[in-house]
Amino acid sequence: MSKVNNIKTAIVCVTNDLTTDQRVHKTCLALQKAGYRVVETGRVLPDSLPLTRPYRTRRKKHFFNSGALFYAEYNLRLFFYLLLARVDLIFANDLDTLPAAFLAAKIRRKKLIYDTHEYFTEVPELVTRPKIQRIWQKIERFIFPKLNIIITVNNSIAALYEEKYNKKITVVRNIPLYKPFVKSELLQTMFPNKKTLLYQGAINLGRGLEYVIDALPLLDDVVLAVIGAGDIENDLKAKVKHLHLEDKVHFLGKKTPEELYKFTASAHIGLCLLEDLGLNYHYALPNRIFDYMQAQIPVLATDFPEIEKVVNTYHTGVLINHYEPKYIAEIIDKMLKNPIDKVHFEQPAKELCWENEEKILLNLINKTDALHINTDI
Repeated sequence: MSKVNNIKTAIVCVTNDLTTDQRVHKTCLALQKAGYRVVETGRVLPDSLPLTRPYRTRRKKHFFNSGALFYAEYNLRLFFYLLLARVDLIFANDLDTLPAAFLAAKIRRKKLIYDTHEYFTEVPELVTRPKIQRIWQKIERFIFPKLNIIITVNNSIAALYEEKYNKKITVVRNIPLYKPFVKSELLQTMFPNKKTLLYQGAINLGRGLEYVIDALPLLDDVVLAVIGAGDIENDLKAKVKHLHLEDKVHFLGKKTPEELYKFTASAHIGLCLLEDLGLNYHYALPNRIFDYMQAQIPVLATDFPEIEKVVNTYHTGVLINHYEPKYIAEIIDKMLKNPIDKVHFEQPAKELCWENEEKILLNLINKTDALHINTDI
């Protein structure tokens, strides 16, 4: 029996530790609004923060935390959990949760929604490892054509999938909930008399942080605050130490969404610099673009298509396409001396908010009740 007191159950699957994944958190809240009892399932890591959510969460330790053994362990454990759990709707986030979610949904004849947060097979971690990339491409090619409801984060990535698989893709952008602007002085308190550059997000390959670090010696009274964690964090820390920039670069670790806003709203410039390491980055529209907008700080960003569309439409930052340290330092210096008028942020912050995107998601969730389940594998 998959219902408790006649309430349908949705299980939302991710491979992360749930703490900082705001898109999935907002998805869970939308599922609650649609009348579902929600269970969000992921994993717990050594540095995972405490978690309190208005729905049930399930975080499990794994024997392996990276590589092929992790993905095999994760999907095997997720499959058996979904096979036995009370569930009416399985919500799979990204390709690394899809094998278990798809197979369990087919066996149990349950509804499945797939939300691909990126063009997964073109992420830099796979582009640089073609053998591993081919494995994920085979998994995608086998499952994707059999899916009925697919979501992604922007029009460019949707177009790539639609052309490749001739499937209709619904776009639900990764945009924050609307929050009236509240000025913060947190970073000014931490770093008195300094101008602050802020990077928030995963500290992974291709985020441009190396180039900003190289530019810092050319900037007086400017510090870089890095919030998040990731694969190249230790490499960047070693680089900072090697360059003797410990007083200019500060790694602040993971923060809760509530803490993060206070940091963001106290920065002078937000960073969103991506290298062209595959189609996923080229067509990305990172949520930090909108986080910076709501916190009324200008963004220094890469001029990739989706980013350019937002920044140029609303005049909320400066776009660049090359990363020489002297050039970056000159751009940052100009941005600090000629700040963008706050009026540019007020209207787009109200328009580009989750409350508007959620309507699209809720409409899609509600359509699942009429969905015919295809049991062919």
